[in-house]
Amino acid sequence: MQDCLPAIEIEHGKQPPSHSVIWLHGLGADGSDFVPVVPELGLPEAAGVRFIFPHAPAIPVTCNGGWVMPAWYDILTLSPGERRIDEAGLLASRAALRRLIERENARGIPCARIFVAGFSQGGAVAYLGALTHPQALAGVIALSTYIPSAALLTREVAPANRSIPVFAAHGSGDDVVSPLLGEQARDLLRGEGYAVDWREYPMAHSVCLEEIADIGGWLRDRLA
Repeated sequence: MQDCLPAIEIEHGKQPPSHSVIWLHGLGADGSDFVPVVPELGLPEAAGVRFIFPHAPAIPVTCNGGWVMPAWYDILTLSPGERRIDEAGLLASRAALRRLIERENARGIPCARIFVAGFSQGGAVAYLGALTHPQALAGVIALSTYIPSAALLTREVAPANRSIPVFAAHGSGDDVVSPLLGEQARDLLRGEGYAVDWREYPMAHSVCLEEIADIGGWLRDRLA
């Protein structure tokens, strides 16, 4: 197996992990960004869950003046209603996500017990990675994000994940990733037959306690 991205790992619960959550951070952040969320999810102690927070590689990001920062792919241009991205970089990050999934398989966690989550740019990779994965996954959590290449997604959707549970959430005051982009992703997926649990919160480009509680409830339902 090829090398996996460096990551922070946290094991929740009193039992050995029976499920995994691979959680991808946003542009310019790192794997530590969502570590504080774990104890706030309210997961039962009886549930053994391994949380994996990988670090994206540092690359120049065109829309930020070429500054080098952690990123899952290059964003060439952006506006409130659209993004132009480096599709090759997006596919490379999907491949990196698949290696993390394969490592969990090797550690005894089948795909059907692996959730993929992501915020903003990480959520875009989560959408593509989960919905095109060849084996059925447990679910995808897409936060304040969008689908960066609808054509790529619809071309490569995996039949195994046609029924994957989708939790998608966005802030109504998001001025970084417009709520319109989140709604476009939701509508595209619903049009393709996916059951999307859509939530909207009165917040900017961030997460809030109500959202974290809802994610926890959504996970608890699927861990039961």
